[in-house]
Amino acid sequence: MISDLHLKDFVSRPVLEALQLRRMQFILRHAYKHSPFYTKAMDKMGVKPEDLRQLSDLSKFPFTQKTDLRDTYPYGLNAVPQTEIVRIHASSGTTGKPIVVTYTQDDLDIWSETTARCFLMGGCSNEDITVIGYGYSLFTGGMGAHQGMEKIGATVIPMGGGNSEKLCMMIQDLNVTAICCTPSYFIHVMEVAEKIGLDLRTTKLRHGFFGAEPWTDEKRDFIEKNSGIHAHDIFGLSEIMGPGVAGDCECHSGLHIFEDHYYPEIIDPDTGEVLPPGTEGELVLTTLDKMAMPLLRYRTHDISCLHYEKCECGRTLVRMDRIRRRSDDMLIIRGVNLFPSQVESLVMGMPGVVPHYELIVTREHAMDELEIRVEVSPDVIASGEEGQAKLARAIHVKIKQMVGISAKISLAEPGAIARCDGKTKHIIDKRQK
Repeated sequence: MISDLHLKDFVSRPVLEALQLRRMQFILRHAYKHSPFYTKAMDKMGVKPEDLRQLSDLSKFPFTQKTDLRDTYPYGLNAVPQTEIVRIHASSGTTGKPIVVTYTQDDLDIWSETTARCFLMGGCSNEDITVIGYGYSLFTGGMGAHQGMEKIGATVIPMGGGNSEKLCMMIQDLNVTAICCTPSYFIHVMEVAEKIGLDLRTTKLRHGFFGAEPWTDEKRDFIEKNSGIHAHDIFGLSEIMGPGVAGDCECHSGLHIFEDHYYPEIIDPDTGEVLPPGTEGELVLTTLDKMAMPLLRYRTHDISCLHYEKCECGRTLVRMDRIRRRSDDMLIIRGVNLFPSQVESLVMGMPGVVPHYELIVTREHAMDELEIRVEVSPDVIASGEEGQAKLARAIHVKIKQMVGISAKISLAEPGAIARCDGKTKHIIDKRQK
């Protein structure tokens, strides 16, 4: 079984594209026939499923937006009878109703398969003992990672988040070799381990699969250097399926999208025009065989780029650049576009800076002001006012040179910035809307 899953990543492009076309034609027919939402959307654009004769014809079909899922809450995008739905997940949205996602048993089997392929790609096998640090709830992270690890035959510890000292004890006592959680939470686990006198590098922990939030190469380097593990990115969206839409191989040259199940496009976020390979834009995904709630041309708002040339690992699956920013979390400060990942990349390599930060935006007399609050190590605190001022000036100059705006730099003591078991919120926007 495992070898069969592994082989799916290496099929030739002509074979893969023929499979994509068959599945795309099927899912368009399924959505048009069984989802009133898509019937109306296609009719409005004057297209029918039979208009898709080649993969590029997908550009004729309507986009789906997150607002469509909210507007059709809870079951308006379902395309199967309720009796065929065996599980429901929902997003952890901060406003209004959550986004409800439904699954048939076949959908869950596909989800388990693609997540398993992520873990196989990262070097895991049935010999691994894995702790799941994602939340077990309506959020897809916990269950998604859990079922993927079980698919490859790994031993799974369904820990969840929130009890980091106990998690560290599990890592040590149960000979844990792999962990799945957000990168921010794992950094918190590293801090807790240090606090209780546990050097993670002396344990059997060797693999980390981190997702659910954008993170940078600098954060990967920090994790690997200070924990001794191999850190892999895992990408997914609850709306599409959950974790396991794409995974990071040992080459770390982009995430391989499991495009036999999830068809990717890159578009201009302003015009909706499909962009050629190698061009940065907004990632759009179409589920090729999800029955309960198919999504056609779903706009993720994640900014990425697609690379179709064969990876050094030998896989033929398209690679997407790691998600460093989103089109909808961009800050505009005095006319300058700024993403949290830019700040992370700039400050993470500086001595004494630890990977916890906040961007605080205020507005005084119609002028936007930015404060960057950065947590620092005990050594920086011990250096006194002069040492702290020197570091703050260095950060200020670096931000000014690389981003083009001036920001107030505040240094926070160790532990002062709130930790989170799940996704970390880096932006605090205090401007009146």
